[in-house]
Amino acid sequence: MNALWVHAFDVAAMLMAPPLLVGVINRVKARFAGRRGPPLLQPYRDLARLLRKDMVLSRTTSWIFWAAPIVTLIATLFAGLLLPLGPGASVLGFEGDLVLFAYLFALGRFFTTAAALDTGSPFCGMGAAREVSYACLAEPAVFFALLCLVRLSGSLSLGAMLEAPAQGHAASLVLCGVGLFVVLLLECSRVPFDDPNTHLELTMVHEVMVLDHSGPLLGAILYGAAMKMFVLGTLVVRLALPVGLDEWAARGLTLVGLIGVAVGIGVIESVTARARLRKIPNLVAGAALLTAFGFILMVH
Repeated sequence: MNALWVHAFDVAAMLMAPPLLVGVINRVKARFAGRRGPPLLQPYRDLARLLRKDMVLSRTTSWIFWAAPIVTLIATLFAGLLLPLGPGASVLGFEGDLVLFAYLFALGRFFTTAAALDTGSPFCGMGAAREVSYACLAEPAVFFALLCLVRLSGSLSLGAMLEAPAQGHAASLVLCGVGLFVVLLLECSRVPFDDPNTHLELTMVHEVMVLDHSGPLLGAILYGAAMKMFVLGTLVVRLALPVGLDEWAARGLTLVGLIGVAVGIGVIESVTARARLRKIPNLVAGAALLTAFGFILMVH
């Protein structure tokens, strides 16, 4: 019965908490700019407003255009249900679920880029090309980090991997955590890789791919992006948490850590600018090298 309540809490947190992280980021950025900023719950209001609006669909698009936001959201949700917020098995966990976890994000990216190409817009195609190029560099960082956890735990299940004691491998976990945080910034289209507030076509990556979406479809995209931040942030926070905690205490600390991740993203976006396009591959490759070094340290 306790496991049922734990799973219910994980599902509820996965569904309800992601927009709050966006609200925290916006509030931190506003404070750095000397403004009062929007309320923390403003992202929820924005999503509710988008759900009430009508959709505008181009005559050049096919079913891929409106299916992509839904498929991406569902894929991100299933990836989150494979990752427990604390000790114990995840809602949908099984042996070898780390491979499915990684490729659920790839599935969402495929449909997002396909929808961008489906519009027939050269700007959307440009953003799709950049997104796929960055993903080619980001995926090695994720897999090296997962390999470190596999080596540490001897298991292919995310739940068991995140519960394994460090046993002198703290340096490897730190390198993996830093690398995964960089991947989080890239996957969630945050500074220095992308600016979620810009509408300058020549500098956009993710935003240019979703320019033609509106109404509920745009709401699904924004909700899915916030959920992706929640899932990847959970992975980063779980690497930093000590093992052996009570189920509820660990989940409470995970949620507090996610708020800290959101604050950190807000600080980064307040004190840094978007990097030039030619420097972005170097940053992503650096994240891959960090996790690779972490794996090498753990092996030796």
